[in-house]
Amino acid sequence: MISTNQFKTGMTIRYEGDTYRIVEFQHVKPGKGGAFVRTKLRNVATGALVDRTFRPEQKFDQLRTESRPMTYLYEDQDQVVFMDAESYEQLSLPKNTLEDSFDLMTLNMQVDMVYIDGEPFGVELPTFVDLKIVETAAGVRGDTVSGGSKSAVLETGAVVQVPLFIEPGELVRIDTRTREYVTRA
Repeated sequence: MISTNQFKTGMTIRYEGDTYRIVEFQHVKPGKGGAFVRTKLRNVATGALVDRTFRPEQKFDQLRTESRPMTYLYEDQDQVVFMDAESYEQLSLPKNTLEDSFDLMTLNMQVDMVYIDGEPFGVELPTFVDLKIVETAAGVRGDTVSGGSKSAVLETGAVVQVPLFIEPGELVRIDTRTREYVTRA
């Protein structure tokens, strides 16, 4: 059992029978009244983000999380198949559990599979991935000074904003946390 003063971002707890991951938390001590902790929690099962306020003396079950290196092998209808890098054992997850990370994954990409209490729950991508631009509008000569951006479709199907000078066929580096263009690769 842990109390609210032991909260850390990324920690997984059980609250009201559901499993939540702490996205953000803030200890608040108002001038009048007792202190409290304001949190943003993501429901692991549904992906919903909820705001909750807790008293400092509240206790929660902390769930054990671990990550293992895996290789993304292929997608099969609504399942995504991974292979354990150490035991070569294959594991499949429903595509809807991967949410917004699936469209940044390429075949044979190394990812970290996150387990909560021994059960696979999702993947963590590398911080940066290099992907090829498949389709984007043509840049207009002299437009690069304005610092504008345009939409581009990546080889995985994801759509990101890139600078006007980027052309189809170029390799770009994308930050997987923010889904933003970083630089040419």
